[in-house]
Amino acid sequence: MSHDESTDGESPIRTQPRNSVFRTEDQTPYVESTIIMTTVRVVAPFILTLGLFVMFHGADSAGGGFQGGTIAGTVVLLLAFAFGIEPVRDWLNADRLLGLVAVGLLTFLGIGFGAMLFGGAFLQYNAYPYSHASKYGIELVELGIGATVAGIITGLFFLLAAGFETDEPMEDEQ
Repeated sequence: MSHDESTDGESPIRTQPRNSVFRTEDQTPYVESTIIMTTVRVVAPFILTLGLFVMFHGADSAGGGFQGGTIAGTVVLLLAFAFGIEPVRDWLNADRLLGLVAVGLLTFLGIGFGAMLFGGAFLQYNAYPYSHASKYGIELVELGIGATVAGIITGLFFLLAAGFETDEPMEDEQ
């Protein structure tokens, strides 16, 4: 009996071959679910809005860039689970994710070094000659952190979803 046959007449359970850590060519194909796709279409904008709210509200209360970026990044995971990982990966290619991370990092560094241009220390918001500079500076830094975190979480998800194979035997096979 092969590794994917069943003895009790129920549907077969596929197991991973020993030399494949995550990915095999005989994985079950993606199956569309109208209920899941419709639910994600409705819920995704609200989750993204919640992520942005947590990012922007982090200066005044609990929350911030990391938490908001994580929530915003999960929207992409929801889209991938509902519409398929490959189409979402093709839509949000590595260049776009790298761009998102770079924009977030440059925003953070721009605000930090911008304060130094006005004679302050790195991220010393009151060095800016604007009213409420501290509030706006913190908001922009949180937004930059959120963009970076969302890009990294999404990139890690796609990296793990792609899987990897190894030619080396696992420890228990030796």
